[in-house]
This record gives sequence, structure tokens and C-alpha cells, in this order.
Amino acid sequence: MMSSSAPAPASPGAPQPSGPLRRLVARGRDEAHRVSSPLELFFDLCFVVAIAQAGAQLVHSVAGGHAGDGILNYAMLFFSIWWAWMNFTWFASAYDNDDALYRVVTLVQIAGVLVLAAGISRAFQQHDYLLVWLGYVIMRLAMASQWLRAARSTEGAERTMGLRYACGVLLCQVGWLGLLLLPQPARPWVFLVMAIAEMCVPLLAEKEYETSWHPHHIAERYGLFTIIVLGETVAAATVAVKGAFDERNALGELLPIAAGGLLIVFSAWWIYFVVPIHGHLRANGQAFLWGYGHYLIFSSAAAIGAGLEVAVEHAVGKTAISTLSASAAVTLPTALYLLTVWVLHSRHFKVGIAQQLVLPVAALLVICCTFLGDWAVFAAGLMCSAAVAVGVTLTARMVGRGRAASATAPAG
Repeated sequence: MMSSSAPAPASPGAPQPSGPLRRLVARGRDEAHRVSSPLELFFDLCFVVAIAQAGAQLVHSVAGGHAGDGILNYAMLFFSIWWAWMNFTWFASAYDNDDALYRVVTLVQIAGVLVLAAGISRAFQQHDYLLVWLGYVIMRLAMASQWLRAARSTEGAERTMGLRYACGVLLCQVGWLGLLLLPQPARPWVFLVMAIAEMCVPLLAEKEYETSWHPHHIAERYGLFTIIVLGETVAAATVAVKGAFDERNALGELLPIAAGGLLIVFSAWWIYFVVPIHGHLRANGQAFLWGYGHYLIFSSAAAIGAGLEVAVEHAVGKTAISTLSASAAVTLPTALYLLTVWVLHSRHFKVGIAQQLVLPVAALLVICCTFLGDWAVFAAGLMCSAAVAVGVTLTARMVGRGRAASATAPAG
């Protein structure tokens, strides 16, 4: 991540394959044809394992009538997953040299997230954070070693920045011990303090020198992770519907949920990718807000899948929660997703009050769908689809008026 100070000068382009070990120097922000590497894609897929575990535990908590505790635990655990992913993503955008040591350290980070994923169920059910903490420490120690290596390969302000990152990451690991040592009532406060401390590290580290991350590369990395999270949502809902069909014939109850869920996920994909966000990321301050704001996009997208599972379990009588609660498990994260995508993406490209209001109004209507009983999920899907249709229509009309004005301008 980066602060809003002056950008670092661009360095020469992609790393040269000159041997198994190379200096870890910054890549150029204007490097041509910069795309995600196979290692980065593998990294994302392994992180989704942890997201799936967190979603599954959220389903158990909400379906069991413990929505408050479940949401709190989900928010805390999702932060640890997201923060480790995001730190690696921005570091890799600036310093990926793809040598043997860089690959090994990245694989260590993947091992860390798998350890974290193994501890998620214990964290939810027994409030035992040992495995979660251990997995997070493995990921963060590997990240600190990358920053130390980058600092060793450079000098001056850039070296200072790398050392600040490494020290900040290591100091935060000490603070996270509070999740193990302090009593349960104090742990949410430990999480809040340490989450703020973690997010302050990039601000302090890049106070005088900024990493040369690549706008196209960062936009692609976030977009690909969004697709993977939405894919996990579809997979979770599919497994839930299949299980329900295997146990009993409930086509009338499940079909509206399945159809509504698909409409929500398809609309979520369309809304996210309708604008080319990389151009907006050239503004450093906006890039900082955009990167942090994706915590809500990723977590709400994953929570939609958990909500669909809850709705399916309620439809087939596997849970005793109310219809309103089951509907809210889908509609509330969907509304949050729409609002967050509008704040971070869409509003920067909308022209006129009508275009600006499409997603906020759609989010409000999706919340209202919560009170429609068994048809809540299907109605929410229709609202999301309507938002896409209205947005496309308004954009087409604006483009048509612009073309007409251009055609008549010479005659005038």
C-alpha cells in the first residue's frame, strides 16, 4: 500500500532471468503488459480456502441463532486473511522479481494461510485462536523477510521505507498475542486496536518514499480475487442446494432461492467490472482508500454465499431461525456489496444524478426485500438485475446523446 506523498521514480521493467537469485529491486510503474503471474494466481486460490472456511462457520453461527457472535468472528478472521493477501499483492506489484527465493517465501505465506484456515473452526466454536495466530504469524514473518530483502537491495529513502515496513509488521505480531493471552471479553478490543495499528504501518512506512506499484496490475489482481470470491459464493450455494435435494424434494422452496442467488452473483460481477478502475488508481490517495475499502467488498461477497446457504437450510427446515433472519442473511451483505462498489468504483464514472442514484437506490430496495418472506432472495436478485439494466440503459442513452451532439457540431 502507499500514502499520498510524491510517487517513487519508475525503475527499469520486469526482472531479468539471470539466475536463481537476483536483487529484489523495484519494478517500473509504467512497465508494459504487466499481468498477474501464475504464482499470484496460485496464491489467490489458496487464500480462498480460508475464506471458504470462514464462510462455512458463519453459516453454522447464523443458522444456529448466534448471528451476532458469528458476524463478529467472521469480521475478525476475514480481516486477517484479507490483510495478509493485500499486503502481498501490493508488495508483489512493486517488487516481484520471480527468483527462487521470492517463490519459496511466497509458498511459505501460502502455508501460513492454510494453517490459519485449519484453525478457523476452533476460533468460531471454542474461541481458540492459537492456530489462527500461528498461521498469521507465518504469513507476516515471511512478508517481513521480503521487506528486509528489498531494503537490502536498495539505499536511501527506499531502504528506510523497507525497514519501516519490516519493523512495523514484526511489532504488530507482538500485539496480536493479546488474542491468546487476554480473556475473551477483551479480544474484540484487541482486534480493533491491532487492526488499526496494522493499517497504519503503510502510512508510516511510505511517509517519505512510495512503492512503485502498477495500476493495471493492481486492478487486475483485485478483480481476479473478486471473481474467485464470487465463484466460491456460487459453489457454496450449489452445494447447499444439492444437499437439500438429496435429503428431500423441496423444489418449490429452493428454486426461488437458487434463481435469486444466481441473479445476485451475476449482477455483482457485472457491477464490479463495468468500469475500468485502473485509470482512477493513478491518484495515490484514492488508491489507498480503494485498496482498504475492498475489505468490505470481499467480505460481503463471501457473506452472500454464506447467506444463501442459510436461506437454503431454512427453506428445508434444518434451522429454527425466523424467515426474516434467513432473508437478511442474503439481503444485508448484498446491499453492503452494492453500496461499497458504488463508493469505490462506480461513482467516479457516473454522470448526472440519475446514474449516481442507481446503486444506492438498488441497495435500499434490496434491504426492503428482506420483508418479503420466502420470496425475499428472488426479489433481491430481481432488484440487482434491474440495477444492471437501468445502469446500462442510462449509459447507452448518454453515449447516444454524445454521438448525436458530435454529429451535429460541424453543421452548427
